[in-house]
Amino acid sequence: MDAEYMTDKQFKTIFEMFDMILDGCKDLDEAKEKVRRLIDGQAPSERMDTKPENKEII
Repeated sequence: MDAEYMTDKQFKTIFEMFDMILDGCKDLDEAKEKVRRLIDGQAPSERMDTKPENKEII
């Protein structure tokens, strides 16, 4: 398969990823920042607006 063509499944996967990214965003600016970080290869934080939960170490 040529690299120039995408399958319907690949398009669907990309749209599903965008759906997950946008789902937790409060506004357009937050969504844009998350997408920019993904494009730049940086891992987005779990939630930028919340503190990490205290987890008990066993």
